[in-house]
Amino acid sequence: MIGIIGIGSMGGAIARGLIAAGTAPGEVVVSSADVDATAGFVEETGAKLAYSNVDLLERAGEGAIVVLAVKPYAVGGVLDEIREAAARRGSVIVSVAAGTPIEFLESHLEPGQPVVRTMPNMAAAVGASVTAYACNAPAAPRADDVASVLASIGIAEPMAEQDFSAFSAIAGCSPAFTFGYIDAMARAAVRNGLPKAVATRIAAQAVYGAAKLLLEKLDDGATPASLADAVQSPGGTTVAGVVELERAGFGAAVVRGVQASVDRDGELLG
Repeated sequence: MIGIIGIGSMGGAIARGLIAAGTAPGEVVVSSADVDATAGFVEETGAKLAYSNVDLLERAGEGAIVVLAVKPYAVGGVLDEIREAAARRGSVIVSVAAGTPIEFLESHLEPGQPVVRTMPNMAAAVGASVTAYACNAPAAPRADDVASVLASIGIAEPMAEQDFSAFSAIAGCSPAFTFGYIDAMARAAVRNGLPKAVATRIAAQAVYGAAKLLLEKLDDGATPASLADAVQSPGGTTVAGVVELERAGFGAAVVRGVQASVDRDGELLG
């Protein structure tokens, strides 16, 4: 069984993703501080209800993966609560909380407890997250099992914990950058006569299609630059737009934005 503590946006997305991917609803056990929301979620999905976080670990069973999907400020308290049960059951504790390093998670659990730090992004809500994960030594033998759970909300990428800041900038922060880019394209189309809603839908689909094409072509050796070159005819409309974007500092601005996010993450972690 798989346990999920917290069934807000991320915990709920993981539970729904697991069930949609073929996990029997009865193999997913959930708990949450919001009793009414938990009851409604169980009725909706068929997942099993645990009456407390400790009860969840007991119901999940020996060596179960337990996803901790609570707000960062609540992580320490929940881990303290389940510490004894997690040690007894040999649970693999998988945290999706932002800004909670493995060292912090371990400090609230018994020595030797398998712990995995993960970082999904907001696209988990539509099953399209890219999620980084890093295991401590005791969790390493269960890395493939953890990756399978994370695959229920998108794709999972193993990553050294020291690289999480860079990952966060290009995976966690980048949806905001991308929404801004889509909105700017839509506004340009509005300037030229298209209704905003229509322009936004077209721009979003174009970005989705370009990303999908790149992902499918990566194994063939394609790069963003090579695909961009393929669509730019000499003297054509596309290359005219690309040159103007670069003249305005488009590429450099993206690099600076990503770096600012990386730097701020380092500041917040102290």
